[in-house]
Amino acid sequence: MSFDAHDPGVVGAFWGGMLGREVVEEARGVLVPGDETQVGLRFVEETTEKSRRNRLHLHLASATSDEQSAVVQAVLRLGGRRRGTKPLPKDRDIYMADPGGNGFCVIEPGNDYLAGCGLLAEVTCDGSRQVGRFWRDALGWSIVWDHGDQVAIQSPAGGTKIAWDRWPAAPTASRYGQRFDLAASDLTAEVERLVAFGATLLGDRDDGVALADPDGVEFSVSRD
Repeated sequence: MSFDAHDPGVVGAFWGGMLGREVVEEARGVLVPGDETQVGLRFVEETTEKSRRNRLHLHLASATSDEQSAVVQAVLRLGGRRRGTKPLPKDRDIYMADPGGNGFCVIEPGNDYLAGCGLLAEVTCDGSRQVGRFWRDALGWSIVWDHGDQVAIQSPAGGTKIAWDRWPAAPTASRYGQRFDLAASDLTAEVERLVAFGATLLGDRDDGVALADPDGVEFSVSRD
């Protein structure tokens, strides 16, 4: 997934340090690569102002109170910050932000739902249950939570979960400062496949094709 940033190198270096991954320089920014079980993060130079508020944020997991404290200290050491000024809560979520202002949470220790998901345990999004099912089909993942307005998917290999909850307003196609990016060796076939699952074709971009998911949120597909 991609994040617009005024200084992609700074934000990418922060997340590379947090996740223990090598940062790869690209033409418009940097990539913090993922793998079979962990999503990758791309930070690209912001060329236009964000049209709406952030619609997704990351959850970092911790198994113990000491581990949660260590994650928070790493965030501060690498250039992140706390959101809020109250004393650090004990055994509760801690709200943080990276150097680019993207909010994320260090989840309370021992959270069973995120157990075994790795440090980057979840990406949580504003969105409908319908769009969660769309991404299940698009990625070939499985639904691991489906209750009320919430749905979550996960790779068959495990790792990072992606969840949707509480779509806040009537959706319209819009480019947010955060979005999903896919790569495919056969761009035409991949676009046709995604449209068959419910995506809307928006048009060509310099680096691929822009589409909208069933909630009207833009994402892109580029050639692998």
